[in-house]
Amino acid sequence: MSEASGRFGPFRVSAIGPEPAGATPIEDEDLAGLIPDFVATRADLNQVEYENIAKALPWAGAQTRRRGTLELLDRRFLFSLHKHMFGDVWRWAGTERQRVTNIGVDPTQIAPQLANAMADARYWHDNGVFSQDERAARLHFRLVSIHPFPNGNGRCTRLLSDLYLLSIDAAPFTWGAANLEVSSSTREAYIAALVAAPLDDCASLLTFARS
Repeated sequence: MSEASGRFGPFRVSAIGPEPAGATPIEDEDLAGLIPDFVATRADLNQVEYENIAKALPWAGAQTRRRGTLELLDRRFLFSLHKHMFGDVWRWAGTERQRVTNIGVDPTQIAPQLANAMADARYWHDNGVFSQDERAARLHFRLVSIHPFPNGNGRCTRLLSDLYLLSIDAAPFTWGAANLEVSSSTREAYIAALVAAPLDDCASLLTFARS
């Protein structure tokens, strides 16, 4: 792999092409877990992941209706969701990150910090802390900051936030109405909102999520 300079710091150019700014690098050890043998470019990878996620959406909707809100706010559901979203593409889908990455806590802190984040989310829900939208935005920020998976963290935790909103009969977020997995001004706005979240109590992220 080689490195180039991007607006949000160095980004990698991997064996399958350049990664979007701010993305978790796909390392060689991750690529060893790639299931489709025809994937050779970033476009190929984006397509097979898109198809896998589309396949997972009906399952996720059915689970939301069946389980109810509090069962969604659970580590086990989060890992099952990731497995369904990426299990046709990556052998490590639905498993906990074991290496240090450019984003996220040390791997030894993933389990305790996830437990705290989910407990906080359940408390916010049970006690009406924050608005519905703010609870969902804060949930996404907490989980994506932990970065529990080798890759696919943003997509999985954004979907969980949307499922939370659906479980309480609220409209899911629009997330800028764009594909956030490719480099664009919308992705830059999303990354900027995540960076600002600790400073503005997720106000920028909430605004972006509803844009």
